[in-house]
Amino acid sequence: MDRYGDTEFKSISLPRLNNLKPNIESTALKLMEEAGELAQLIGKYRGLNGENCMMEEKQCVDRIAEELLDVAQVAISMMFVLEESYSIDIQKKVEGHIRKLVGKGYIKG
Repeated sequence: MDRYGDTEFKSISLPRLNNLKPNIESTALKLMEEAGELAQLIGKYRGLNGENCMMEEKQCVDRIAEELLDVAQVAISMMFVLEESYSIDIQKKVEGHIRKLVGKGYIKG
């Protein structure tokens, strides 16, 4: 599904990390760690920590993209855990999530 009404989708495909044995707890902790690193980088970039940003904008935004992909990778890893360990149908969850967004008026149906 590439589009839903006038709404564009951004799709990425990230691998199952097959050299790890993640569980919900370890993955949730890693997700918080990665989200914290992303927030810290954005805070530094915007000068919210009281320091002057020593990176150029392009370099900083590039690092933000890298940290965001770390967050996405861990979220994908948790989806694999939910599918494999708890038989959760992620595709059905995605469809329900989109319906929820439409219901809240975040996207047009």
